[in-house]
Amino acid sequence: MMTAKAMADIYDANRQICKYVHSTSRGHEAIQLATGFLLKPCDFVSPYYRDESLMLGMGYRPYELMLQLLAKGDDPFTGGRAYYNHPNARREGFPGIIHQSSATGMQVIPTTGVAQGIQYREKEKLSAYPIPPVTICSLGDGSVTEGEVGEAFQFAVLKKLPIIYLVQDNDWGISVSGDEARTMDAFEFAAGFKGMERVRVNGSDFTDSYSTMEYTMEWVRKHRQPILVHAKVPLLGHHTSGVRKEWYRTPQDLAKHATDDPGPKLKKLLLQLEGITEADVDKIEEEEKIYAQSEFDKAVAAPEPDPATVSDHVFVPTPVTEEKGDRSPVGREKVVMVDAALHAVEEILQAHPEALFYGQDVGRRLGGVFREAATLADKFGDNRVFNTAIQEAYIVGSTVGMNAVGLKPIVEVQFADYIYPGLNQLVTEISKSCYLSCGKFPISMILRVPIGAYGGGGPYHSGSVESTLATIKGIKIAYPSNAADIKGLIKAAYYDGNPVVMLEHKGLYWSKVPGTEEAKTIEPDKDYILPFGKGAVALEASGEAIDSGASLCIITYGMGVYWAKNAAKQFPGQVEIIDIRTIYPLDEALIYDTVKKHGKCIVLTEEQLRNSFCEAVAGRIAQNCFQYLDAPVQTIGALDLPAVPMNIGLEAAMLPSAEKVVEKIRGLLKW
Repeated sequence: MMTAKAMADIYDANRQICKYVHSTSRGHEAIQLATGFLLKPCDFVSPYYRDESLMLGMGYRPYELMLQLLAKGDDPFTGGRAYYNHPNARREGFPGIIHQSSATGMQVIPTTGVAQGIQYREKEKLSAYPIPPVTICSLGDGSVTEGEVGEAFQFAVLKKLPIIYLVQDNDWGISVSGDEARTMDAFEFAAGFKGMERVRVNGSDFTDSYSTMEYTMEWVRKHRQPILVHAKVPLLGHHTSGVRKEWYRTPQDLAKHATDDPGPKLKKLLLQLEGITEADVDKIEEEEKIYAQSEFDKAVAAPEPDPATVSDHVFVPTPVTEEKGDRSPVGREKVVMVDAALHAVEEILQAHPEALFYGQDVGRRLGGVFREAATLADKFGDNRVFNTAIQEAYIVGSTVGMNAVGLKPIVEVQFADYIYPGLNQLVTEISKSCYLSCGKFPISMILRVPIGAYGGGGPYHSGSVESTLATIKGIKIAYPSNAADIKGLIKAAYYDGNPVVMLEHKGLYWSKVPGTEEAKTIEPDKDYILPFGKGAVALEASGEAIDSGASLCIITYGMGVYWAKNAAKQFPGQVEIIDIRTIYPLDEALIYDTVKKHGKCIVLTEEQLRNSFCEAVAGRIAQNCFQYLDAPVQTIGALDLPAVPMNIGLEAAMLPSAEKVVEKIRGLLKW
């Protein structure tokens, strides 16, 4: 406890050196140290940004924590990339710690996913744990008001997961007081989740904290159900180094909190024990001041990160680099895209017990609203293929925790229009995990997203989201246009080792849209894999047209492939079509080589055009192929409307079509 106090005092006395924003655990030391002492190497814990004492309790040196405080190159957690006490760890003899973000409450879904994964491994007998692991998610009381915390609580009680939610309540959320922000504390809030056990603890009293956490951990190890610990603690330090306590708290409030300082409380208790003198405890305090200063001096002297490493660990290297397997086995009939995707998932589940599939309506009764999961629950059981509630954030974010315990989830958001509640987890947690953990916690998952418009789906079942997704760094995005590609890309995504969003056009699933018959293909063998970043020539132009300058190329994907193919029928031999197949990584080499060959280019998308991925590609083509262009790069997309109208006539007016592509081709060929 005196180590934590000495560290906080040193940071405050060296504000110019400790220039990066940080928080300390002052006031929270008792509950955090008790928790840290009791954790076992088989457990997982998610500390939040004020939990340095929890880290000390687990056995981390102040020096290690200070390296992160000062953003040094040897920071063992993030290599100087993230704030103080944003740990992640896979260290022998220590509990596991997944990537921790700064967004308050956002760690609750991924950490609940860890407990979900532990339970899955126990049920499927993938692990025989000598000691049943527990997962602890630490958070402040203010963050419990986040909607995503409620999603995690709901899933935890529904599935009876082995997790402890440790809520440290210091009455403040930056400058917002508890009575200003909520009508109930976390203990009272948890009463609304049937099956959530609850306990209150004086988090400033070490003996109460230790006995309570000892009881709750043993209870969860035995009963394998969730419990919430509400720890009342004072806030003795600043919210952060950048938001000083004097700015928003009254002297009366500061004095009230000071009366609950865990240090003097523990000192008073120790002095009541036989054989311990005031000189003994004072000596400890002085020793820790010297020790903490020594650790700080070493951290200050440690080297800065090498700028050359700034781009390391965005992804883990993928083993899938070449197209492999039989794409068109002899003697087979063509299949629709939805069946090829279904078979790909089925083959993955057959071969890999660590794989599972969950999302809205993908379970036994329906098998997906597009039948994209039909029969899977019957074949693999409700533990491996199951429905979730309407919880896009949980569906997406839980994959982080599942991955941490060696599982490979395939999950689904029912429509692209409903991906937005899941974007917080996709951006904040999944996309950053590999980079900010320096490769310790890459997220290997597949997020399937039915996308696109056809036949009056209306404003909430017809949207396109690829431009939004393309702005997220740290994820890969596929957008196949035919059965063979979707099967090969799903297989590649599973083995990739990184997060993949698989955009699957609803209008191509069954080739019911006129002009999309070619989306059906011979189904590849189960060993077929199509690597990301490899586009395809969907239609070749003739050499004669190219040589005479009478040709052009169309760069597109998804439904755009079929609008382009149908339009090209009116210009025999003059149009070459590139199906990019994956949005990231993008096969820029194929695109640029094709543009240079023809000198004229159209980039075609189903999305609203302005500020889109399509326009970004067009801009890159203009930059990289300028001297080869005979005309400005042309773009075609949907009208810039807020949503796709439901009326079929209005929908057609908004979207691209083969006829609209014909007009653009005709105009460009005149150059």
